[in-house]
Amino acid sequence: MTTRFLAICDGKFGPISSKTANGAIRFTPERVAAVLDTQCQAKTVQDVLGYGGDIPVVHSFGDGVAAGANALLVGIAPSGGQLPKAWRGWIREAIQSGMEIWSGLHFFIGDDPEFAELAARHGVTIRDLRRPPADLMVSTGRVRELASTVILTVGSDCNMGKMTSQLELRAILKRRGRKVAFAGTGQTGILIEGWGIAVDAVIADFIGGAAERLTMDAAQGGDIVLVEGQGSIIHPGYSGVTFGLIHGSLPHAFVLCHQPSRKTIDGNPWVPLPPLKDLVQMHEAVARPLRPAPVLAICLNTFDLPESAARDAIKAAEDETGLPAADPVRFGAENVADAIERFHATRPR
Repeated sequence: MTTRFLAICDGKFGPISSKTANGAIRFTPERVAAVLDTQCQAKTVQDVLGYGGDIPVVHSFGDGVAAGANALLVGIAPSGGQLPKAWRGWIREAIQSGMEIWSGLHFFIGDDPEFAELAARHGVTIRDLRRPPADLMVSTGRVRELASTVILTVGSDCNMGKMTSQLELRAILKRRGRKVAFAGTGQTGILIEGWGIAVDAVIADFIGGAAERLTMDAAQGGDIVLVEGQGSIIHPGYSGVTFGLIHGSLPHAFVLCHQPSRKTIDGNPWVPLPPLKDLVQMHEAVARPLRPAPVLAICLNTFDLPESAARDAIKAAEDETGLPAADPVRFGAENVADAIERFHATRPR
């Protein structure tokens, strides 16, 4: 039976605030039956996100089931990753209806005594996407053994499009006949791809080891490995995950992601975002002691800008950095894929 989700996003369904649901809608729309948001007046996800077609936005659990849902997905990824208390009733109802539960929260639904008991009684599987493997080790630099070219997305802040950029670039490179693999490092990437490790749920000592394992595993299926980035090296809360990914995946090169309209770290207005040129230099300096890694291109998220302003922002990024820039979702990223292919073909082996 094909899994079809009722994505719970109550009060949070939007371009930024429902990251997990949005990723599923963009990349696996056939798996999303409906979105549950009792406060949203829109009738379809297209009305809210600008993509997703006629997937309905419903106001009750029953309407979601009537739309064809046979599994429940927690569709948000809030700071701290806790389950809203008001949502417990929907999860309880879903389990009692025999529906699988999929969640990317830091709160593991399968460890909750009430939900665990209900799931056992009704024979329901709970999939906590952020639960890390139990056998992770510290990183050892084994990625140096790979022949594959490793590209890591990094960002000026969180929620800039690091995963989306990699998946869009993978699609382009696949169309060109490249053997390319994606390594999911967050709950949404794991949901879409079907495997991966949510590195922000890993004990700090083992984040690099998790990134190393992911990169090694992905390289078995790709001459080019696109590693999903997390956080930002200047984020007061999440920089540890970013550094762990850099040190564990040992990328040969970066793609830098940015949202032009964002001027400070989200939720930290006292931390201004540096100019793109400075961010390029900062990332290259961080990587240099372990393995020199240039920034190849800039991927922008211009969803909240008019088209003319978005194109101006892309041109400004290119002028400032001397690198190709694109909005992969809005205008495509053939030029970024070109940069990756050139680098892959010419980098020293």
